[in-house]
Amino acid sequence: MQSLGPMAVPREAPMLREDGAIGALPTIPHMHISSIEFRGQPALRATGADGSTLTVALHGAHLLSWTTADGRERLYLSPRAVFDGKTAIRGGVPICCPQFNQRGMLPKHGFMRNLPWENQGVDADSGALTLRLRDDDATRALWPHAFEARVAFTFEAGQLRTALSLRNLGGGPFGFTAALHTYLAVDDIAEARLEGLQGANRWDAVRDDRHVETAPALRFESEFDSVYAAPAEPLRLVQSGGTLEIAQGATCTETVVWNPGAALGAKLADMPEDGFRHMLCVEAARIDDPVQLAPGAEWQGWQQLRVL
Repeated sequence: MQSLGPMAVPREAPMLREDGAIGALPTIPHMHISSIEFRGQPALRATGADGSTLTVALHGAHLLSWTTADGRERLYLSPRAVFDGKTAIRGGVPICCPQFNQRGMLPKHGFMRNLPWENQGVDADSGALTLRLRDDDATRALWPHAFEARVAFTFEAGQLRTALSLRNLGGGPFGFTAALHTYLAVDDIAEARLEGLQGANRWDAVRDDRHVETAPALRFESEFDSVYAAPAEPLRLVQSGGTLEIAQGATCTETVVWNPGAALGAKLADMPEDGFRHMLCVEAARIDDPVQLAPGAEWQGWQQLRVL
């Protein structure tokens, strides 16, 4: 396919937005940002006024850690994750875009999680730590479109919002799918339950079966891989150590729930054999109905985690 090449669009040009916003983003009155090295790779460490921290790799704009003020790690990062500046990182919050999984001709989950992003600092308006990726020769060789992607992290006491935005800088429309592939930390997957999906349309990818979810709470006794129509109300991950509320913007029309279970988990080279016991992926996604983005338009999808 012929490359469209990069096309400049003035920042003051009007933008069409599809952001699914519900209220304003929380802002951070005081936040300290430092550049660090994490497992040999460049990263950013953000510390909030309450002592909570975020760690974000420049590789993939990948959120590696969210520690709340009580010192508890809320995300799962595999101790066997590969940090070589090229490979997708197992755990945290991978950015899957412009393709979800293997539903297309691009590499699995697209290419954005495998590329270096630019640190844009803290946005003056939203208070969000922001990273940016723009198209270049390498991206256009895979996907012939001009774009600007941003990932913004906003956090305050017991609450984190991750927002992915994609802007079309080209002269023609393009379509894409996306997901925030969040790995949540759990003490023991056998004891955890996920509430809030009863009544939602479900595709069970393990059994290739479509039905309406009837369970008031999901339990995880074996491999679990399902795509749900996103519910209007937040989900709740309940375990003995407390409850985490999980919300997402309306532009993310699906919620993906995944745990590899023992058999598949043992085959994942970048995860310990018992790693499946300590994680649950709950993903804000746009899959079945790809976004069609007009020239100059911008889409945003977000997920918000809140400790109850």
